[in-house]
Amino acid sequence: MKTSSKLTQAETVRHLIRAEILDGRLPPGEKLNIRSLEGRLDVSLGAIREALSRLSAEGMVSAEAHRGYRVSTVSREELLDLTKTRIEIESLCLSKAISNGDVEWETRIVGAAHRMERLQHSASDPVARMGDNWNQAHGEFHEALVSACPSAWLHRMRMLLYEQSERYRRLSVPLDTDQRDVREEHRRIMDAALRRDQAAALQELEKHLLATAQIILRSPLLQDAAPAPADDQDD
Repeated sequence: MKTSSKLTQAETVRHLIRAEILDGRLPPGEKLNIRSLEGRLDVSLGAIREALSRLSAEGMVSAEAHRGYRVSTVSREELLDLTKTRIEIESLCLSKAISNGDVEWETRIVGAAHRMERLQHSASDPVARMGDNWNQAHGEFHEALVSACPSAWLHRMRMLLYEQSERYRRLSVPLDTDQRDVREEHRRIMDAALRRDQAAALQELEKHLLATAQIILRSPLLQDAAPAPADDQDD
């Protein structure tokens, strides 16, 4: 029972720290003081270490020899590589979903899109897009689009890439000075998928994912990104 409780606690801490990374409360390069996290989250030191180890395996944080952990930094090279790879895998999943999807698949997409749109009060609505409810609905919409893909391995790879992309996407929202019409972008992907137009659906998906990357690439975020300074371990 103690082992089970410890694992449950570590998983809870993983979700809490991961949420803080995704919404920017723990910015890229931030030093993660384990003692401070222990006191702030009111959990055991072992649970914190286990959670950080799991987040390190996910690429959300990086372990530094004799110095503890930091939130993983962002870079132009990683963003371009991640975006290109995600487009390839997501497109393959969507293509297979369009070929295999039935009326239940169509219904799931429409339902997910409706929920996401109801949570978004304007074409851009950056406030909604920073909130947990919209972000969950957004993830469910993209999951619905590919849900008819029959390959479990493709789904696993897609989810890994989606989770890594989320950090960049959420960073892009306050940087979107042009206020892109995200609602229309999602509608175009959905409409093409529902009419089984693979070429159009994949084109709209690629444009959608590249738009996020371009916002960050144009911003000072990556230009200002620099290696985190060395310091002593303080966990």
